[in-house]
Amino acid sequence: EQARLKAGVVEQDTEQWQKDPDFAGLERVGGVDLSYVKGDDTSACASLVVLSYPALEVLYEDCRMVAVTAPYVPGFLAFREVPFLVEAVQRLQQEEPKLRPQVCCVSFGSMLAGFGVACHLGVLTDLPCIGVAKNLLQVDGLARDELHREQIRSLQKSGDTFPLTGTSGRVLGMVLRSHNNSSKPLYISVGHRVSLGTAVRLVSSCCRYRVPEPIRQADIRSREYIRK
Repeated sequence: EQARLKAGVVEQDTEQWQKDPDFAGLERVGGVDLSYVKGDDTSACASLVVLSYPALEVLYEDCRMVAVTAPYVPGFLAFREVPFLVEAVQRLQQEEPKLRPQVCCVSFGSMLAGFGVACHLGVLTDLPCIGVAKNLLQVDGLARDELHREQIRSLQKSGDTFPLTGTSGRVLGMVLRSHNNSSKPLYISVGHRVSLGTAVRLVSSCCRYRVPEPIRQADIRSREYIRK
């Protein structure tokens, strides 16, 4: 199933706004997140938010408690979590079709994971998707070694990047310093219907803090929903 879906991934820009240096024509950016109830890996809150662009104000939010039944298997996280995110996108499509996002930021690896949540969600919903991770996934020879830490230290200001090249020679993603106030980088990778360069530029433009606002808002709201 994963190999079949992976064949549908498009790793290039497909939208007119993606080709514009200021993203003219981009008005809505989505963010998704799944937050688990503490101490319970089967109860979670799935959240989808849509923000205006470039103002980054929340236009829409959907938080639902879900029962996660599929086990966690490394490399196959999408089978555990994506169905709930697809349902959220479908609800949005039915209730507020005018607010459908033009691109979605997903807080998990994507091509960096071989075929992660951002790819899986992108192919199933046909939305352009970007994978944004806080930690390095150690695949294809990538390692959090001294060289990697040295490269991170070389990122002096927001917008600075370096490529993640696996032992296969393939560029799997980009390491981005997303904010001047955070020396911890983000790991950006292609999900679907977006090039790596565009993904990095868009994530940079959505960061008021370290984490891009669409994902940050989805995370804040899902945790708040669980708390209530």
